Amino acid sequence: MRRVVIVGGGISGLTTALHLQDRAAEVDGGVDVIVLEASSLPGGNIQTDRVEGFTMERGPNGYLDNVPTTPALVRRLGIEDQVQRSDEAAANRYLFRDGRLHLLPSGPLGFIKSPVLSVPGRLRVIGEPFARPKPRGVDETIFDFAARRIGTEAASVLIEAMVSGVFAGNVKELSLAASFPKMAAMEEEHGGLVKAMLARMREKRAAQKEVTTRRARGEDVGELVQPGGPAGPGGTLTSFTEGLDTLPKAAAGELGAVLRYGQQAVSVETAGSAGSGGGERWIVRTASGDTLPADAVIVAVPSPQAAPILASSDEGLSKTISEIKTAGLAVVAVALDASEMGGEPRGFGFLVPRGTGPRILGCLWDSSVFPGRAPEGSVLLRAMIGGAHDPGAVDLPDEDLVHLVRKDLSLTMALEADPLVTRVYRWPIGIGQYTVGHLQRIEKIHSRLASLPGLWLAGSSFYGISMNACIEK
Repeated sequence: MRRVVIVGGGISGLTTALHLQDRAAEVDGGVDVIVLEASSLPGGNIQTDRVEGFTMERGPNGYLDNVPTTPALVRRLGIEDQVQRSDEAAANRYLFRDGRLHLLPSGPLGFIKSPVLSVPGRLRVIGEPFARPKPRGVDETIFDFAARRIGTEAASVLIEAMVSGVFAGNVKELSLAASFPKMAAMEEEHGGLVKAMLARMREKRAAQKEVTTRRARGEDVGELVQPGGPAGPGGTLTSFTEGLDTLPKAAAGELGAVLRYGQQAVSVETAGSAGSGGGERWIVRTASGDTLPADAVIVAVPSPQAAPILASSDEGLSKTISEIKTAGLAVVAVALDASEMGGEPRGFGFLVPRGTGPRILGCLWDSSVFPGRAPEGSVLLRAMIGGAHDPGAVDLPDEDLVHLVRKDLSLTMALEADPLVTRVYRWPIGIGQYTVGHLQRIEKIHSRLASLPGLWLAGSSFYGISMNACIEK
């Protein structure tokens, strides 16, 4: 029997373990899978709190249903009946600028009329089809790409806020090709964003025609294309009625004793020449002093944790991994009485461009996005603070973070009501930062792994930060 040790019980580690178990019969003698999780809970940063009737997400609040992998996993785990799709109000997304919230338009024509940008800024966006082409051989930052295609104002306001909301990152440091590969491909394939959007519109019409034809034949099909727009990405934000941690808990339940809690891996070492004789190639050592021989090891933890674990196996590999930085942040949940705040806000929430006053990156209106997250007559909001521009925020005392968030919510939403409940969740490691050179670093990592058969990497530090990407990769 082959033994595979997976380091990390986040969503990447859990889904990898399930995949290996599902295919164990294809391996002579089967596969013995062990998942080592340092904490007492599965799911990594996918954690949900239930506090006085409120369902509070500590980390991400959902996944987009526009790729097949995650819905397939949901079916695999038998939790389809618990799926909750976001409310239609979630289509309303806002941006704070000039002292107030502006509704982001959902289409190009609405965007042209929107006061989010100045008139010259909007005119520059309209000129996107005439933008100069990408310079050859350059790993362009997201900011440089946006400034080149739609102008400096749009890059500084819209794109900067969007990147802060997704990566908590610095738009002038993150690589476009690594962080938003689909956007880079749009320019590569179509020569510009407007041309790409027109092509997607044609594809959508063709897909809708095919759906209509297939439904007329009695086939059960959904939409084949779910495009995005200026106000948000394609697909529907999806979670579960009891919170997003429903999925990792279900996966952990399937794995059973395979998942070992409170087991922190401290090193992954080569087992000499044992692998050449058909024995184990690797030894995983834990903080408790245990040693686990393995035929293969999958390290599925963030780069700041993976690098020291692999230092004894390959110093060069460890060094390259350590160059992949992360941005820590704090999440502050605020529960309020709806009547004291003038009614429940309707929408997804808002983002804040840097330098406009508030310190928060943005605020999600969770009880509007997913009705049922707050008791009737109450509202649940979650604000994010920290990230690449404000790394010290994650270390502030709870009372300071709550004070900052309340001050910023007063400025952005005119909220003065005392909270019913507050909770602070800290993520010191936070979100992987795919800075310029990330794809080259990944190539270098792959080159080193090629000389270390049986060693693999997975997780949000490498191939994509979204829940979908972690499940796919």
